[in-house]
Amino acid sequence: MTVEILEIRDFIAARHPFDLLPENELATLSAAITVRYLRRDSVLMEPGDNVDALSLVRSGALETITPEGALLARLGEGEAGGVRALLRGGRAVNRIVAIEDALLYQLPAEHFHRLRDAYPSFAYFFAPHAGDRLRGVRGGSDTLGLTTRRVGELISREPVTVTPTTTVQDAAAIMSNAGISCLLVVEDEVLCGIVTDRDLRSRVVAAGLDITQPVSAIMSSPPLSVQATDWLFEAMLTLSRHNIHHLPVVRDGKPMGVVTTTDLLRTQTRSVVFLASDIHRRTTAEGIRDTLIHIPDLVNELVEAGASARSVGNAITALADAATQRLIQLAEQDMGPAPVPYCWIACGSQARFEQTARSDQDNCLVISDDYRAEEHGAWFKEFTTRVCRGLDIAGYVLCPGEMMAMTDQWRQPLDQWKRYFRRWIGQPEPKALMLSSVFFDMRPIAGNSTLFNELHDEVLTRAKGARIFLAHLTSNALTHQPPLGFFRNFVLISGGDHDKTLDLKHSGIVPIVDLARIYALDSGHPAINTYERLEVAREAGKISKQGADDLIDALEFLGLVRLRHQARQIREGARADNYVPPSELSGFERSHLKDAFAVVKSMQGAATTTYRGGMG
Repeated sequence: MTVEILEIRDFIAARHPFDLLPENELATLSAAITVRYLRRDSVLMEPGDNVDALSLVRSGALETITPEGALLARLGEGEAGGVRALLRGGRAVNRIVAIEDALLYQLPAEHFHRLRDAYPSFAYFFAPHAGDRLRGVRGGSDTLGLTTRRVGELISREPVTVTPTTTVQDAAAIMSNAGISCLLVVEDEVLCGIVTDRDLRSRVVAAGLDITQPVSAIMSSPPLSVQATDWLFEAMLTLSRHNIHHLPVVRDGKPMGVVTTTDLLRTQTRSVVFLASDIHRRTTAEGIRDTLIHIPDLVNELVEAGASARSVGNAITALADAATQRLIQLAEQDMGPAPVPYCWIACGSQARFEQTARSDQDNCLVISDDYRAEEHGAWFKEFTTRVCRGLDIAGYVLCPGEMMAMTDQWRQPLDQWKRYFRRWIGQPEPKALMLSSVFFDMRPIAGNSTLFNELHDEVLTRAKGARIFLAHLTSNALTHQPPLGFFRNFVLISGGDHDKTLDLKHSGIVPIVDLARIYALDSGHPAINTYERLEVAREAGKISKQGADDLIDALEFLGLVRLRHQARQIREGARADNYVPPSELSGFERSHLKDAFAVVKSMQGAATTTYRGGMG
């Protein structure tokens, strides 16, 4: 290999997507590439020209200009010209001219097309649409299995059932003969109870109960259960929250089997169930903190194992839910039961199941309209303060904006919450729009979920099709812009603690979350998770299939880059954040981040056209 060919090989081997090709291909391409020199103002191609090579910029710079004279792009070192022409049969559409002396490496068209056919990663990179390129790098595996599998998939045998009149002795014999640890109690094909081996020990043997008594005397009724269509992580939450080991699975009201803690553990590479169960055994906020201290390690392991950003978000949020529920239980144990019903509600990223290794707390409390401040106010103030302070000790820092249940304004009766939302939707002022980004993402965590359902139903009814509100919400969403300059170069933070970095959260992820919220509210659909909101909007026709798929892929890729960055910080003993220096990114990541940001920018423009109308 000559010195010149070796230099070409080293150059392309360091550029994405050529860096993904095997060594033999790099050698073949290096020998096939020709060198072309263009002086400043020289033309590489004109509209209508026949293009027979991909032109890689070795040094210098090129500009791509439309036939009408509009500037489309500026190409620098390592970037390619002529891609669009090659993808359109070799006919140039735009004009490309050197704006300074340029040295080009030209790869013959036949090699370009051969590589696209032979290597999917190469084809994805040179796909004509940014979203198509992202489609090839979507976070693939869900090593937890908790967010890609339904509970019904774990059921491998018909349930063993008895009737309420079956004797305890007969039930024990059936369990022994079948080699099982629980029985479902069914009456008229409807699940009415469950009996476990623990029930036999504690409620029969230890209590000296007559074994000729019916199982109705010892069964748990009504039993907790999950639907066959629920995600595995929902079953995991129910098991850990109530410290039980057997969970009946029903379909169309009829029992179809039982899922156990052991079943769930078999689906995982790292047991989130163990951590959640450990949280529910803790008796102090400090104890919960000792369990949650493993979250950074868990994130690191999941990222290393190839988990998707979506599944990591679900797993980490499940632990936040468990911590909140346990602190609520501990507070009620000390203070006694609540004087009137309430519902503790998670907001923001916790509500969306999108937490990461670093999260603060956003929550609120909806109280029954039976609430009387003079009678009940002191109890609820102390209760919410205990829980929020406990979450802070456990690692979920107090919200800087005080959007927490311990804040008087966000601990209110149901009727007051309805008035809040009526005002925010009817009078979308700047502060109302800021609050909307938090409180329109709500999910019940503990207490009486009927209170949440009544509030959420009214909110969705009022927001659906509320054009003025949605227009203002869209304008507010546009305050977060992708950090992409006119020439597709990154616009970095200038000055401060995060100088020369990209804010992946506020410049990339938040804009997608904002758009998905607008689409979901316009659809009147109760979905909270951003991925689900985009899927619902696609089905409802609020966004095109292409647009929804592009945003989903952009969100997944941005989430993965953020998680990898945070995992890297964790390994180095630093605190995880959202600020990524471009020097930390591979050529692959830089290229696809530009695609992700381009998708966001494009979809923000589409949302402006759809929702802002004549607002300007």
